[in-house]
Amino acid sequence: MASASTWERIEREKLRQRERWTRPARPGDRPDPSRPAGTDRLPQVKHIVVLMMENHSFDNYLGTLGRGDGFPLGDDRAPDAENPDSAGTMIRAYHASSTVQQEQGAPSQSWSASHTQWAGGKMNGFVTSTEQAAPDGDKAAAMAYWTDQDLPFYHGLARTFPLADRWFSSCLGPTFPNRRFLLAGTANGLMDDLPVNLVDRPKAGTIMDMLTRHGISWVNYRPASSDQSEFRRFVQYRRRRTRHHLTSLGRPLRKTSEVFKRDLQFTSAIYPLGMTGYMAHVRSIERFFADADSGNLPSFCIVDPDFRSYSEENPQDIRKGESFAAEVINRVMHGPGWADTLLIWTYDENGGYYDHVAPPAAVPPDDVPGRSRVAHPSLVRSVLKVLFPGYVRHAEQLVAAPGVYDTYGFRVPAVIVSPYARPDCVLSDVFDHTSVLKLIEEKWNLPALTRRDAAASAPLGALDLTAPPAFLTPPELPAPTLAWGTW
Repeated sequence: MASASTWERIEREKLRQRERWTRPARPGDRPDPSRPAGTDRLPQVKHIVVLMMENHSFDNYLGTLGRGDGFPLGDDRAPDAENPDSAGTMIRAYHASSTVQQEQGAPSQSWSASHTQWAGGKMNGFVTSTEQAAPDGDKAAAMAYWTDQDLPFYHGLARTFPLADRWFSSCLGPTFPNRRFLLAGTANGLMDDLPVNLVDRPKAGTIMDMLTRHGISWVNYRPASSDQSEFRRFVQYRRRRTRHHLTSLGRPLRKTSEVFKRDLQFTSAIYPLGMTGYMAHVRSIERFFADADSGNLPSFCIVDPDFRSYSEENPQDIRKGESFAAEVINRVMHGPGWADTLLIWTYDENGGYYDHVAPPAAVPPDDVPGRSRVAHPSLVRSVLKVLFPGYVRHAEQLVAAPGVYDTYGFRVPAVIVSPYARPDCVLSDVFDHTSVLKLIEEKWNLPALTRRDAAASAPLGALDLTAPPAFLTPPELPAPTLAWGTW
């Protein structure tokens, strides 16, 4: 018979659970307050891998999958989706004739373009935003989509493993703000991809800081030359960043952002003030393949593509990115660590491509307002406007929308890959990139960084941890159109 003290403990735990259920989670809260931070609450999963590619919406890649909430179909069984151009002519979604995308800027994923596309939830500004961002480009580019004929590996992956058809990017903006949410649960006010705006640090730090503090291994794998040490690359990056700050004002804004993004080359650098401590955790893609092949992946890792060649951002050939992703995923599935690994394949934002599902309201991560230092009224801006009027004008156009983070960004493809994955599973819970943070926090009982990840849901519904793993033997997936290393 249980003692009185035992029953008292049980009742106290019930009270604590009821309290957690009835009040919203807050920054600093741990999933289980009764246990110390760093406690492993999910021992079946030893390795979490995040493969985040670039710039595609759910409908753009998986709208014709036939699983999850894809394109609505017309009487002709083709996607029945359209957007008006500036003259009111309706442009229907169409199967792209090539896997090589339009030139950069058509479509656009800038803060301003994203808010135009969203149109307060009407989702009817994709064509007009392209007209505004690239007047000489193809206005219909945003309505293009690809199918399993173009992306057989991706479609096979999304038909086999749990598909999250309500995974949204974290804000209505471009790459850097969204990848910042992945790292820290906040963009810390960033609204653009401009180099002059990256010198800051979130109040609560990043998830890498948290992992390091609790002795949990992590790595950011990314393409790099094998003949340079990580520290030398970091020093060179710092020098290039300084040069960019001084010279970018005289360059076309789009080219400046593009060149700077190529310099970064790994996600953790998007909070560059923390890079000195992070460099010991940066490894090459070759090292990732070796670690996956030998079963030596860290507890958590981010795998970055080469943003210049195979990240799938326009104007790249999307088949190259698929071949890279297929190699990463296949190495994980066929490595000795597969039995206790969870991999998430997703995209940072929509790249300006159409999606028919309106992003819902989101919990603002903090009280930091959106800002672009060259676009906001200030003494510096006044001087720049006289010296470099074109630069300031373009910067203002990029961020010409409210600087708030109270709405998710557009839906992006997301699949949860694990031996414990539930077969025939489609998750329609609302997720965003801070769901990765929530997953890490749930596993290691870590405190939430911001209000956004405190309120997020982890994609644990994709797993069945009570039964023998359904995918312990890796399934055969279709080969990508291009084989890795053949192009």
